Amino acid sequence: MSAPPLNVLVVDDDFRVASVHVGFVDAVPGFRVVGQAHTAAEAVELAGSLRPDLVLIDIYLPDGDGLQVVRQLLADPSPPAVIVISAANDIPTVRTAVQLGALHYLVKPFGFAELADRLTAFRRAHDDLAAFPSEATQRDIDRVFDLLRPSPGGQTEALRRLAPTLQAVYDAVAAGSGSSSASDVAAAIGVSRATAQRALTQLEQSEVLKLELRYGATGRPEHRYAVRHR
Repeated sequence: MSAPPLNVLVVDDDFRVASVHVGFVDAVPGFRVVGQAHTAAEAVELAGSLRPDLVLIDIYLPDGDGLQVVRQLLADPSPPAVIVISAANDIPTVRTAVQLGALHYLVKPFGFAELADRLTAFRRAHDDLAAFPSEATQRDIDRVFDLLRPSPGGQTEALRRLAPTLQAVYDAVAAGSGSSSASDVAAAIGVSRATAQRALTQLEQSEVLKLELRYGATGRPEHRYAVRHR
């Protein structure tokens, strides 16, 4: 019997960016988003009511400093784990996040692979800790900290963990001789065009696929997708 998914709270002042991050999290097996917050006050309130296992939080919030929210969350007797996601890359900010106890720090913009690797590393460490007896040896503790490190392999490793529909859509695009449209993918894997389009958009936003616009006689561009090679 598989373990229940870990609950995640996403905190970002930008509604569009928050939605993208929600899609990223929901695409990683073993996780589910239980709430979104767009202000510091909402983050504290939802963290208190939802009791998430993990909080993804931006630093720049309209009504306060995200690091102060992190400080408050981690002072709770049963604190969530925290991953900071921010455009801030100055050393004092990063140092403060580390000192407060953030598990990881992702600099925006980032793709699906970067977040998926860190989520999966957290899941491994979380499950390992849950299996410990009442006391741990030094070897046990060292193993947990090793598990928190993202696995080498980047995008290839992350793609193996894509939700089944996303994986099928990616495989269909990768198997094509050129770029593919939503209609092409839908026909290839037997899903609706709308489902294919949602998956293609998510993969493009995660920088796994690239979007190409093809203009026809009508003047309206057709959206086509191809694998992004790095």
